[in-house]
Amino acid sequence: MPEVRALIAAAGTGSRAGLPYPKTLHPVLGTPILVRLLETLRPIDPAPTVIVSPAGRDDVARCLAEHQAAASLVEQSAPTGMGDAVLCFRDAPAFADAEHVLLVWGDIPLLERATVEALLRAHLDHCNDFSFATRFVDQAYTIVERDEAGRVTALVETREAGLEPGPGERDIGLFVFRREPVFDLLARKLPGSQGRATGEHGFLYLVRHLAERGFKVEAIPVATERDLISLNRLSDLDPLLQGDVR
Repeated sequence: MPEVRALIAAAGTGSRAGLPYPKTLHPVLGTPILVRLLETLRPIDPAPTVIVSPAGRDDVARCLAEHQAAASLVEQSAPTGMGDAVLCFRDAPAFADAEHVLLVWGDIPLLERATVEALLRAHLDHCNDFSFATRFVDQAYTIVERDEAGRVTALVETREAGLEPGPGERDIGLFVFRREPVFDLLARKLPGSQGRATGEHGFLYLVRHLAERGFKVEAIPVATERDLISLNRLSDLDPLLQGDVR
């Protein structure tokens, strides 16, 4: 099996959720989100890289020590977007050996191991360059675009495109990709890299550039209802607290 290293993007401060600590440390069902993710990813990478903010590094390190969880911490010096956060992986010890990178947003508390394993298996079996987990939902905040043959051509953020969320296929913040083409294109900051709404260096715009250059991109519809929950505001956890998600 090729070398796969896990990367957790967790530099969010938690301010939007009204938290005094990084949102990846918020406890869900009694366990911090980050610790839950590390446990989920352990069979693939026993010590993932975690991208943190300078202000949140000590809190994250303390949490890891308290839970005896292994990870390598790399700082994103300024909050300049997810694209820049991913590029910080170049400073991690694991970067040199990573043939494929398994990328997870750090605010997905209920990500299931079976979903991760199904995505990784499909990615490797299909010899893809870039794969991501999806689910069809009533309100898609990102939209998978496909051509007439069903091939993925783009992954669009509705906020950036000025669209209202509606029924469609969306991603969940779980990706796996070959390191070389993705980091090469990401470092170039190609057209569409800077979000019109945020002004930050994004990440999802890469899907269009990879597809246009003939790289093999696949959306894998393996995500569950539990995988869809992410913490932007504390109210996002209401379905879980109310028992609406099993």
